[in-house]
Amino acid sequence: MVCKPYFKQNCQDPKPLNCAITFSPRFSELDPMNIVWHGNYAVYFEQGRLALGKKYGIGYMDFYRRGITIPLKQMHFDYMQPLEFEKTYRLETFLHWNEAARLDFEFCIYNDSGALMTRGYSVQLMIDKEKEILVNKPDFFEEICRKWKSGGLQPFL
Repeated sequence: MVCKPYFKQNCQDPKPLNCAITFSPRFSELDPMNIVWHGNYAVYFEQGRLALGKKYGIGYMDFYRRGITIPLKQMHFDYMQPLEFEKTYRLETFLHWNEAARLDFEFCIYNDSGALMTRGYSVQLMIDKEKEILVNKPDFFEEICRKWKSGGLQPFL
């Protein structure tokens, strides 16, 4: 299946940052049809965001320690096939370049055969202590973005 990207990128933009994790749905995450309940996909995407944030030093606490919160503005899911109990899946998370003070994540969940099961995206804004939406990236994130754009951003892991 060929996937159209959710976020448009210019040819000058750096490649997305990425991270992959594996997970297996737990029994408590199933619905009465014995497949993963749709609400749990948000939790899986959250796990992907956490892993990517840790990998590159841009996790929730990295922002919070600097007086910035990054709440969700949007989240979207496209379900191709249901996830099942005790099977192992690969979640690939991508952070796309954006000139604005926001985080554009894209997610793809694959089964062990490489079939795309679910994909989606989330958008997070940056808010200061006064609960004002930031227009400009905070200094620490701007520095990370400079390294990212120049090809010098190295994962912490």
